[in-house]
Amino acid sequence: MLPSREDCVHTSCFCEENVWKLMEYIQQHDPNRLQDYSAIFISNAAKTVPIWFQRAGLSPDQPVVWDYHVICLHCPSGCEPVIYDLDTLLAFPYPLMKYLQRAIQSNDKLRQKYHRMFRVIPAELFLKTFASDRSHMKKADGSWMQAPPTYPCISTEESSMNLDEFISMEQGVGVGQVMDLTAFTQQYNT
Repeated sequence: MLPSREDCVHTSCFCEENVWKLMEYIQQHDPNRLQDYSAIFISNAAKTVPIWFQRAGLSPDQPVVWDYHVICLHCPSGCEPVIYDLDTLLAFPYPLMKYLQRAIQSNDKLRQKYHRMFRVIPAELFLKTFASDRSHMKKADGSWMQAPPTYPCISTEESSMNLDEFISMEQGVGVGQVMDLTAFTQQYNT
C-alpha cells in the first residue's frame, strides 16, 4: 500500500525526484510489486506540454504548460491502470484513462508544439539509472528558481546528471519506451 499524497515526499517543481522517491518507497516496502510500476516522463521537442488539473494552475480548466512533467503509473496484472501524480488536483491515485481525458486531454485542439509525448520507464530501471544534480533549477547567478529537496541529490555510479536523457522524446536516446499520446493510450487501455 502506497502512502497518501500528504505522506509522500514532495518538493514543488521537482516532479522527477518526487516520483523517484515514491518508487524508492515501493522498492523498500513492497519490492515484489515494483515491476507493476513505471515512471512516465511527459514532454516534447519544444518542451511545452499543457496539463490540466495541476496544483500550480490558476484553475482546473486552465492548463499549466510545463517543460516536462513526471507521473507514476501503476499497472497491476488484471487491474485498471492508475496514475499517481503528486501535482494534480485529481484524486491520488486516479484511473489512467480518466487522467488522460481530464489532465492530458486530446491533442486535436492543440497546435503541434503542444502535443505530448510519453517516455515509459519501468520503476526498477528508473531507480537504477536516473540522476540529477538539480542544476536545471539554478539561475545563472547560482540561486535556486525553486527551493530544492532537503535530501541529497540522486546519482548513480555512472552519472550525477542525466535528466535531459529522460526528458528527451527522441527514439534511441535514454532508457524506456517513447510513444505519442495515441500509442500510449492504446498500450494501456484495458
